[in-house]
Amino acid sequence: MTEAQRVLVTGATGYIGGRLVPLLLEDGHKVRVLVRSPEKLHDVPWHDDVEIVQGDLTDKDSVGEAMRGMDTLYFLVHSMASGKGFADQEQQIAHLVADAAAESGVQRIVYLGGLHPEGELSPHMRSRTEVGRILLEGKVPAVVYQAGVVIGSGSASFEMIRHLTETLPVMPAPSWVRRRIEPIAIRDVLHYLVRAVDLPPDTNRTFDIGSREVLTYAEIMNGYAEEAGLPQRRIYALPLPAPRLAGMWVALVTPIPRSMSLPLVESLQHDAVSKERDIDRYLPGPDGGPTGYHEAVKRALGKERRGEVETTWAGASPAADEASSPLPSDPDWAGQTVYVDSRQRRSTVAPEHVWKVIEGIGGKNGWYSLPMAWAIRGVLDKTVGGAGLTRGRRHPTTLFTGDVVDWWRVELLERGRLLRLRAEMRVPGKAWLELRVDPDGGGSLYRQRAIYFPKGLGGKLYWWLIAPFHGLIFPSMAKNIIKNAARLAEEG
Repeated sequence: MTEAQRVLVTGATGYIGGRLVPLLLEDGHKVRVLVRSPEKLHDVPWHDDVEIVQGDLTDKDSVGEAMRGMDTLYFLVHSMASGKGFADQEQQIAHLVADAAAESGVQRIVYLGGLHPEGELSPHMRSRTEVGRILLEGKVPAVVYQAGVVIGSGSASFEMIRHLTETLPVMPAPSWVRRRIEPIAIRDVLHYLVRAVDLPPDTNRTFDIGSREVLTYAEIMNGYAEEAGLPQRRIYALPLPAPRLAGMWVALVTPIPRSMSLPLVESLQHDAVSKERDIDRYLPGPDGGPTGYHEAVKRALGKERRGEVETTWAGASPAADEASSPLPSDPDWAGQTVYVDSRQRRSTVAPEHVWKVIEGIGGKNGWYSLPMAWAIRGVLDKTVGGAGLTRGRRHPTTLFTGDVVDWWRVELLERGRLLRLRAEMRVPGKAWLELRVDPDGGGSLYRQRAIYFPKGLGGKLYWWLIAPFHGLIFPSMAKNIIKNAARLAEEG
């Protein structure tokens, strides 16, 4: 094993990067992370063990400064955006990173791409392949791993497989369910990423990594059904129309938003199978050998049952708001039109009991008021490309800053006192839900605010349209949160 190195990780708030960092620390490496939003790392267990640098990969100066003094760079950022220009931006960032690494004295770049056939590729797979090529042609040696569908608790691919399988016992499916895929367990991906520092210093090439097990997507779904204790699914491959339509359907029946489901479905139009196993000549494999698909599913389900999911695809998604967007903490609302629904209730129970209910809100615990109304609003949000209520939570009782809670994201967390959630549903404006508890004599004071900054006339009309429903939902929520807190206090 190579002696400890100085390592820079980009994408540390993402699904892969957030799991890689603690493993690098375990191996004794000194880790620096480059992130746009340091507050997202405030609650991670390894926060105090790494050097956190704020910066943006489009800014050459901040990238170069972050790389200074580093031996190895893990470049783990990939856009799931679509539309014109995303591929050009990714290539520009790749060139910038490669040049900055050379100028800063970095000795190795490690990148995670995707398995792909030769020939025509989907836009996102083509972009990832092109990024790998740019890094390999740079002045700094690059290790470009190419992996297929990643199976792990919280991964986008796994959530797509799970929800399609659990939702649809009989499935007329596009022809891509017959495509050959070589999945790989997240533990194996992380193994190869960590061990990349042990490769010869001049290694500059791609390595295909996988489970050595090739399945069709239909077999992957039925493999999940078997491990989840479900009957085998009846899947019929039909010559259905364009991938875009299939992507929209996936977005509707799974937690994956349209912006991610479309590139995921497009990537399934091609086989994703290893063409070589050369990595075996350079590095030892994972303990016990490559993890088979069924074992990977079993491990993922076990982690979710035990509440041990470290990172999720949803938690990795950056907020789409600009720096100039209003905040609920802005003084006097910074001149913006704002609508607020405020509720408060006093209770004889201690604040810590109220806080337990607040921190456990959402996911399987629900929203403590009119569940059917929340469900209908979630379906409506999904139909227009929003997050809906199906994303759930990373952990059933504990939240971190940046966590997803259904269609919300934790923007501010003052543990034991304040939870502010920022809406990621499709609305004509910006919305927050703020839940707070403070000591009040021998009991507590619970305060709840729904805050909305409308965008244009449509945003104002939207607020007045849903205001009557707020009059039903929010008083009930406040009442039931206090009621559940009292129950917790009685149970001790």
